[in-house]
Amino acid sequence: MPETKPLRLAIHGAAGRMGRRLVALASEDTTWNVVAALDAPSHPRLGEDAGAIAGTAAMGVPLTSELPQAVDVVIDFSLPEAADRIAALCVERGAPLVVATTGLAGVSLVALKAAAKSIPLVYAPNMSLAVNVAMKLATEAARALKAAPGGVDVEIIERHHRYKEDSPSGTALRFGKLIADALGGLTETHGRLGRPGQRPAGELGYHAVRAGDNPGEHTILFGLLGESVEIRVAATSRDAYATGALAAAKWLVRQPAGMYGMSDVLGLSERES
Repeated sequence: MPETKPLRLAIHGAAGRMGRRLVALASEDTTWNVVAALDAPSHPRLGEDAGAIAGTAAMGVPLTSELPQAVDVVIDFSLPEAADRIAALCVERGAPLVVATTGLAGVSLVALKAAAKSIPLVYAPNMSLAVNVAMKLATEAARALKAAPGGVDVEIIERHHRYKEDSPSGTALRFGKLIADALGGLTETHGRLGRPGQRPAGELGYHAVRAGDNPGEHTILFGLLGESVEIRVAATSRDAYATGALAAAKWLVRQPAGMYGMSDVLGLSERES
């Protein structure tokens, strides 16, 4: 049986926390040949070896701002304002793109959808395999409990490290959207203060905790009269997001142009069932 050539991988945002873990993990996996480590043109460490920046052995790949012509797939773990540029470059190169950057909205999402008309593109607010399984479970739970006598109350509690800038997390909002769609629409509230009165029917509560170095934890509470159900998923390290992004990239190189999510990668999408 002929050997399979390693996939040529470019990592955008390679000097960031998640980018460094992607470089380290991909360099240890024979599936991948890291051919480019990209970051902003103004990054102070441009020209340094990407392996050294990631805290691993030197790999002969300098940190650069230029995407090479010969690349099989790109993973973007950068900033929302940089996602548009890498999507445009991938369209030029015809390169599949995994967008793992969080906090995208508005114009950026429009740009990704436009790019997906030309290239295969995976976008998800969370790359964790366990989180995406939990999203499927939460959706099914909401559907099953929709007609519960007395109704169902839904609360989403998310915990992250002190450095996280957006709140609630994109993952929490994605959980909320899936549940709201399944239940037929809910009114959002973010935390509670003072005397807001009894909890109204049809309310979806979000609660964000920021403490220490927690890499990410989400609890979805379905409260009924006399009982409750909780779905909890927690990362023990940021490697969960990096390995999920690598799994998505490996899957994506075999797909036609289009917009995909992690549910597609995991075979959980209804369009695949």
